[in-house]
Amino acid sequence: MSPNGRPKRGVPEGLWLQCPQCKATLFHKELEDRLNVCPECQYHFKISAAARINQLLDPGSFEEWFAQVSPVDPLGFVDRIPYAERIKAEQAKTGMTDAAVIGKGFIRGRSVVLGITDFAFMAGSMGSVVGEKITRAVEEATRLALPLIIVSGSGGGARMQEGILSLMQMAKVSAALARYDRAGGLYIAILTDPTMGGVAASFALQGDVTLAEPGAMIGFAGKRTIWNTVRLELPQGFQTSEFLLKHGFVDRIVPRMDLRTEVARIIDYCEH
Repeated sequence: MSPNGRPKRGVPEGLWLQCPQCKATLFHKELEDRLNVCPECQYHFKISAAARINQLLDPGSFEEWFAQVSPVDPLGFVDRIPYAERIKAEQAKTGMTDAAVIGKGFIRGRSVVLGITDFAFMAGSMGSVVGEKITRAVEEATRLALPLIIVSGSGGGARMQEGILSLMQMAKVSAALARYDRAGGLYIAILTDPTMGGVAASFALQGDVTLAEPGAMIGFAGKRTIWNTVRLELPQGFQTSEFLLKHGFVDRIVPRMDLRTEVARIIDYCEH
């Protein structure tokens, strides 16, 4: 109660949040206006596939493809909870059928095929649906002779609950990309935090041009796993986009607010 006897008004939940890097307290609306980039330290927050579409494509230009493709539980897998129940919980939480969204849209008036993996759905892990939708995106880009943009935000690698069916997606997507390359297509890979595991080992690092957001974690296995496997102590920050740019794995680091313009510029350069 306040001194005058009136109930104290609480601060609405979700109005403020803390930057995980610099610990600054940020006003949620201001952060959204800045494309979810911290104004103090330029930390790039994870964003949903829907937010990515709104930021990258021209307003109202996105046409989603194959939205009805949904996951199943081919192995009847059970860990802490059955896989079938986990899928339903993730779908209810995110409003997505699975971790990938694909379709066609425009970037500053240039027609492109776009694929996105979303960390919010089971860490963006690549199961059968993700592999199938990304493969279909590549095949449609080949058929329509359009530039292909894939934004990866997958920290889960291959989805263990689908076993070998999940691992097969790496080869399937890679084969589709090889056919696209032979057809003369332009593939721009955009790596966001995190891009790890089977996604990094397949389509994410096969771009003709590879862009990355600042500070993104990019690699295959984590530092502890590498140490336990081969007993190598690796340099500090060896899986950041800045380190990979220095060593030739990434072509350019592009802040989120510049991505749309930079992708349009690359398309123009490669087409002329």
